[in-house]
Amino acid sequence: MNNRAKKYFDIYAPVFYPAAIIVLLFVVTTIVFQERAERYFGTFQAYMSDTFGWMINLCINYYLVFILVLAFSRYGRLRIGGPKAQAEFSKFSWVAMLFSAGMGIGLVYFSVAEPMYHFLNPLRADWPAALKAEYAMKHTFFHYGFHVWGIYCLLGIALAYCCFNRGLPLSLRSTLYPFLGERIHGWLGNTIDTIAVLATLFGLATSLGFGAVQFSTGFSRLFGVANGLSLQVTSIIVITLIATLSVLSGLGKGLKYLSNLNMVLALVLFLFVLAIGQTASLLDGCIENLGIYLDDFLVVSTFRGTYTEGGDWFRGWSMFYWAWWISWAPFVGTFIARISKGRSIREIALYGLLLPSLFCFIWMSVFGGIALDLQLSGQLDVAAAVSADSSTGLFVVLEQLPLSRYSSLLCVLLVATFFITSSDSGSLVVDFMTTGGKLDSPKGQKIFWASVEGAIAIALLLGGGLAALQSASIVTGFPFALVLVVVSLALWKALRQDTREVAQSEPSERVGEESLRS
Repeated sequence: MNNRAKKYFDIYAPVFYPAAIIVLLFVVTTIVFQERAERYFGTFQAYMSDTFGWMINLCINYYLVFILVLAFSRYGRLRIGGPKAQAEFSKFSWVAMLFSAGMGIGLVYFSVAEPMYHFLNPLRADWPAALKAEYAMKHTFFHYGFHVWGIYCLLGIALAYCCFNRGLPLSLRSTLYPFLGERIHGWLGNTIDTIAVLATLFGLATSLGFGAVQFSTGFSRLFGVANGLSLQVTSIIVITLIATLSVLSGLGKGLKYLSNLNMVLALVLFLFVLAIGQTASLLDGCIENLGIYLDDFLVVSTFRGTYTEGGDWFRGWSMFYWAWWISWAPFVGTFIARISKGRSIREIALYGLLLPSLFCFIWMSVFGGIALDLQLSGQLDVAAAVSADSSTGLFVVLEQLPLSRYSSLLCVLLVATFFITSSDSGSLVVDFMTTGGKLDSPKGQKIFWASVEGAIAIALLLGGGLAALQSASIVTGFPFALVLVVVSLALWKALRQDTREVAQSEPSERVGEESLRS
């Protein structure tokens, strides 16, 4: 590609073109054959859940165990970029960007919908309401807790180490170098990176779709505008344009400031709801929910609902969540790697596991707790509202509290900023992978991928709504469940090799220093 062309695009053709063609074909066919696509999406989701759910369950437990072993092993002290590497971002900005990329819209969308879905679909229909509420919060914690961040930290550490310590490109193929060697630069490496691009785009589009649905719902309720697909599509287009401007400003400007804004808005909304709600009761609920989750941690982590009435529903719901989070792994993992130079492996593992998980626990306890209190007291049938339209859950709860218009407006703004940062960071990550691992790309390429993300989200909404969003995550997340297992083994091998080489070189270096002194 000549220098003039590189001003707008600097592509690595074996990855860029296959990914772009597959995505564009998907968008066109889904929009053209909307009704047929919706039917296929639903059938596929049920098949994958029934056939491969057990494997996904084993994998997500393996990732968490691996990260904990790695953090407390001798390799945990190793610093990304070498012993003298300095952190590029402050700890607050680092955690804010990590959190905004790793959870974002899902945390807002499902803060009420997730607990109420579980409340509506208990394992036993004859359970008392209080037991249904405990079950609801326990499994909500499971879907938003340590296992999620174990997935992200695993790939983030592997990519960071390969890029900044071994000098390899920032792409998924680099993590498999200990097994494949120079073959990562051939067709096999190209295939791995192409799958990573597709998983990133479809996993991200799922979140953008949920964000568009909730943003349009909130906007409609606040300003009396008719809600529907047209408003959702318009929301995606407008927010994608804003996200494009952000991604053009670079990692150290737009995305950094938006991530900090995300954290501030989330904390303001959380503290506002906590303060005007029944504060003591909500804090009691946080402690009790955490205790119930930790007490049943092993049971929940391996639960498949085999012998219970609600097993089919639970398996399908969990399958969607884990496939969704795994499909986000190339995106979030690459982003974590990019911002984590100067951090130790132990620091990434423990901060990445504990801080976002604890925030999710408290957030879900407060918003889910208010919803369950309203349901159990008979003050409001939140379950019926969520069953009719899951995107309304948070807003119908906020409307029962004082100053609801302000809190709802804050919620809409939070969804918008999460949408922008997800699209922004997703575009950066796809750029890394489609330029062959380069840490920067031309503006034209950034605009292209930001636009493609919005187009996929629109296609999925038109081709089946939420069912299509869920199925898209499952189809791209499933292959990565196995890839991540191989990545973990390759990372361990690389750490062993490098540590052994350093240990062997140290005696000779000391002998050389002594001879110089003499």
